[in-house]
Amino acid sequence: MTKTGISRQSQQTEVVTEVAPSAQVLPIGSVAVYERELDYLCRTLQRLGASPSDLEDLAHEVFLVLHRRWADFDASLPLRPWLFGIAFRVALAHRKRANREVPRSWEAWMEIEDLGPRPDEAAELRQNRALLLAALERVPLERRAVLMMHDLDDASMRDVAAALSIPLFTAYSRLRKARRELEEALRRTMERGL
Repeated sequence: MTKTGISRQSQQTEVVTEVAPSAQVLPIGSVAVYERELDYLCRTLQRLGASPSDLEDLAHEVFLVLHRRWADFDASLPLRPWLFGIAFRVALAHRKRANREVPRSWEAWMEIEDLGPRPDEAAELRQNRALLLAALERVPLERRAVLMMHDLDDASMRDVAAALSIPLFTAYSRLRKARRELEEALRRTMERGL
C-alpha cells in the first residue's frame, strides 16, 4: 500500500485503463504473461526452426506483437494457441527476411539441458530427441506447425486453424500429411542412423 491507500496493482490498472480505455487490459499484467509463457515460446520458436542465437530477439518480437494486438484477443479462448499463431508468423517472417532455409543445426537444439535421472537414460532421451528433431526438419514448416500445435501442445484443431488463419479442413489435411511425412522421415533417419 502507498501513502494514498491505493496498492501499486490498482495504480497500474488505472494507468493502463486511462491510456487505452477501449483495449482489453491484460488480466494479470504483461510481465506475468511474459514470465509464464517465455519458456513455452522459446521451445516453440526452436521447434519452428529458429536458431538459438535468434531466440531472444524473436521471443521479444512475439511479445511486442502480443502487446499491440491484445485488444484482438478473445479472452474466452486459451492464450497459447493464439501465442503460437503469432510465433509462427514471426518465425516465418524471420525466415523470409533472412532468405534462408530452415537451419539443419539440430545439434544446437541438443544444448538444452536434459535432467534425466541416469546418464544412460539421458543419453537415450537425447538420441531420441535428435532423431525426432532431425525428422521434424524434413516436414515442411506449414505442416510442422499444425503437427506441433496439435500433437505436442495438445491444442484442439479448431484452435490450430484459428491460430494459423487456415480453414479447419485444411488444418486436418496438413496434420494428416505431416504425420505421414514425419513417420517416413523417422523411418529414413533411423535406417541411416541420423
